[in-house]
Amino acid sequence: MLVYIHVPFCRTRCRYCAFHSTALGRGVDPAGSRLVRDYVDTLLLELAHWADIHGGAEIQTVFWGGGTPSLLPPRVVGIVLDRLARYFKLAGGAEITLEANPDSLRARTRAAEYRAAGVNRLSIGIQTLDDTMLRMLGRSHKGGDSLHAAFAAREAGFANISLDMMWGLPGQGVRQWLQTLKDAVRMGPDHVSSYGLALEPETALERASREGNVVLPPERDQSIMFMEGAAFLEASGYLHYEISNFARVGFQCRHNLGYWEGQDYLGLGPSATSTIAGRRWTNPADHKAWENKVRLGRLDENAEVLTARTRVLEMLMLRLRTARGLRLKAWRKITGRDLLADNKKLIQAMHENGLVRIRHGYLSLTRNGMLVSNTILLNLFERAEAALMPGGRSGPKILAEPLCAS
Repeated sequence: MLVYIHVPFCRTRCRYCAFHSTALGRGVDPAGSRLVRDYVDTLLLELAHWADIHGGAEIQTVFWGGGTPSLLPPRVVGIVLDRLARYFKLAGGAEITLEANPDSLRARTRAAEYRAAGVNRLSIGIQTLDDTMLRMLGRSHKGGDSLHAAFAAREAGFANISLDMMWGLPGQGVRQWLQTLKDAVRMGPDHVSSYGLALEPETALERASREGNVVLPPERDQSIMFMEGAAFLEASGYLHYEISNFARVGFQCRHNLGYWEGQDYLGLGPSATSTIAGRRWTNPADHKAWENKVRLGRLDENAEVLTARTRVLEMLMLRLRTARGLRLKAWRKITGRDLLADNKKLIQAMHENGLVRIRHGYLSLTRNGMLVSNTILLNLFERAEAALMPGGRSGPKILAEPLCAS
């Protein structure tokens, strides 16, 4: 099982962010915040609740996401990880990731304290090294903080460091993006997440774009940023193992791979989602509502029961995000359908246009295909959904088998 812990606090809210978080303000000490203390108390109660139900289950990975998890004092992170190890079985060599903003690691010993608390993988949210763009995004750090954070993490003994980068920013050119990637690679990360900026509805940056105050790069330039950026990272020794993720051999994010392979995961904290044994539920985003549900033990009372059809369609969507792709034999075994035969003309057209490949029994997207992945996945999803309609002329018998087989 995977564990995700949502930390809903930031210094300031980034202008592109649509995740649930509360801005504490620049001058607030999180260690002394009543809001943060209440959050930690409720988080420990939530852990105890799930220990009564799933206690002893083996935990393969733990991912602290947010928000800004690195606002939590290392002592608190250590307490939560100790409780996890006490209530569950933490696998030997479990991957334990903490997302961190560069400015959170300014203190000389901060990274070492997280390492001592049990974190063994840092995901540092750099986004860009350009100070003007950082201000435009609403980030709380400067480019120089990123260099310091990466150095401090290595000095603290972290052998697994990921950098989060962002392309397609307003005012960003292709040459500037490629130079940013070169500077990031010089920092020696083991993993790079390279995301295209998405203007989420009702975020500050989306409103600014709608009002004409910021303008994204032309679509052609964004395409070049993705293609040439991916080529540069692969040439620098980073495997392109998922649409937005690159890693040196052996450093793929095991937590995210678990999501894409359909493993069970337990989400802790406000707004966190869980999927366990074919049931899915999401915690309330409101802190008080989440606290009330925790105290009443009713976190999963409105859980959605995932049908076999939903699960196989999610398998299609998630596997095709990865470089390995979807194993056609596994699809046929679970659904009773031949994906290639059901979509012969579409897949043939995409293959002729260099968007998909079929190799060693797997259907996968090429890099060109990844560039237009949303359109491809939507088309395949709609066709597969129609083919799997129960009661229809071609409706198959879907076997209720585990979906995490390779």
